[in-house]
Amino acid sequence: MEKVLKLLFALVLTACSAAFAQQGQEKNYVVIKSGGSMSEIIKKAANVVPSPRQLKWQQLELTAFFHFGVNTFTNREWGTGKEDPKIFNPTHLDARQWVRVAKEAGIKQVILTAKHHDGFCLWPTATTDHSVKSSPWKGGNGDLVKEVAEACKEYGIGFGVYLSPWDMNSPVYGTEAYNDLFIAQLTELLTKYGTIEEVWFDGANGEGPNGKKQVYDFERWYQHIRKLQPAATIAVMGPDVRWVGTETGYGRETEWSVVPANNLDQSATAANSQQGLAFKPQGDMRGEVLGGREQIRNATGLVWYPAETDVSIRPGWFYHPKEDQTVKTPEKLLDIYYSSVGRNSVLLLNLPPDTRGLIHESDIKSLQGWKRLRDETFKVNFAQKAKIKATGGKNLTALLDGKYNTYFTTASEKDTTAIIELQLKGQHTFDVLLLQENIAIGQRIEAFVLEYLDGQTWKKATEGTTVGYKRLLRFNPVTASKVRLRILSSRLNPTLAEFGLYQNALLKEGKPSLGR
Repeated sequence: MEKVLKLLFALVLTACSAAFAQQGQEKNYVVIKSGGSMSEIIKKAANVVPSPRQLKWQQLELTAFFHFGVNTFTNREWGTGKEDPKIFNPTHLDARQWVRVAKEAGIKQVILTAKHHDGFCLWPTATTDHSVKSSPWKGGNGDLVKEVAEACKEYGIGFGVYLSPWDMNSPVYGTEAYNDLFIAQLTELLTKYGTIEEVWFDGANGEGPNGKKQVYDFERWYQHIRKLQPAATIAVMGPDVRWVGTETGYGRETEWSVVPANNLDQSATAANSQQGLAFKPQGDMRGEVLGGREQIRNATGLVWYPAETDVSIRPGWFYHPKEDQTVKTPEKLLDIYYSSVGRNSVLLLNLPPDTRGLIHESDIKSLQGWKRLRDETFKVNFAQKAKIKATGGKNLTALLDGKYNTYFTTASEKDTTAIIELQLKGQHTFDVLLLQENIAIGQRIEAFVLEYLDGQTWKKATEGTTVGYKRLLRFNPVTASKVRLRILSSRLNPTLAEFGLYQNALLKEGKPSLGR
């Protein structure tokens, strides 16, 4: 899948939406006229905000993939489209177990591979016989999409679907008729199973059984999704969310959600702004920094286009018995958490059910250990009840009130730096910093440093660049009673919603806690 996504990003086949965001007339895109000064560009960038669906998605933090299908039974990663549906026959399938395991791990939304590249559909579609209705599972009367959707509703978490654009089985793949078939499949998925929170596409575009490749009508598909499920997020070959660029689980150290979109057209934007205009950002979306000053300096448009970081709990995306002993450890998953959610991204963790139709015991054990480590780490915020002071700042108490919608900021747009001092309640040992910007106002912080008072000397504990929705930084353990956060640079006045100091659970257990 990684090769497919890299190819598609290189071919610039992603798209971004232009829906209005919640903040008054502020939008999740902006057109930049030629000849504007850098200060004007920075001001515009600082005021680009997420759409309501993008903000809701970002706040999920943890989501899961369920890769399941004929590949599970052929022990392959990619199928061929020639598989006999009779091989699909899980003996103890329990979608409630899948969703329960995910929820107990702290995951807020799951995505089912309703159809992978092999074309086998996990619901009884009217568009093809290559589906569960031709399998022995439940006598051909099963509907896995329905079972997962109902389990999500029961457990109170979001449900999404992955529908592969590539279809190795369909005889009309490679013709315009396939775009019609794809619309029909989308219609079934988006009208028969209640609320769909996310529709996930990749850009896989190989040959069909007739040797042809398809020209995907993405814009038509996007508009259809907006019509049937207007609140659904479309990722990662879609207008709402982009791929971070790897499948390792590790995001960028500097992750801007506002990135250049140099093919925004002023007249087209004005004409379509109420209808969800789709447009394609230009350039490679896998660079080390996508939205820094250097990248936006010559941009003709900017868009809010946040990153999703995907990884599988196993080496493969589908279940393989030989990988039962190579499931990622709780410590590895924790490291991934810091490097994805903690780097202004949403983590999409794949949990592939086995041939029984269950999440395997090895995966469950690792997920339980991961959840325990997170709970233990973030149980106590040593900054709570600290005495805070800052020169020229407003609403300082918001930093420790646990409410994302409240935030500290400086007195005016011109105040792009700040020093916030915290006198802790007693002396504590900590090695994790948490920061959150209120991204409903925009993403603004460009550089910061955390320092602690050692005797009469301020010493650096850690430093970083972007913050975004959430930033988590690990550093060598510090014992102190007084710290200060220096915001060194910001696009207009910074808006900081939360501040936290924690002790990594691994430190308490005497294990390394600083990364890979």
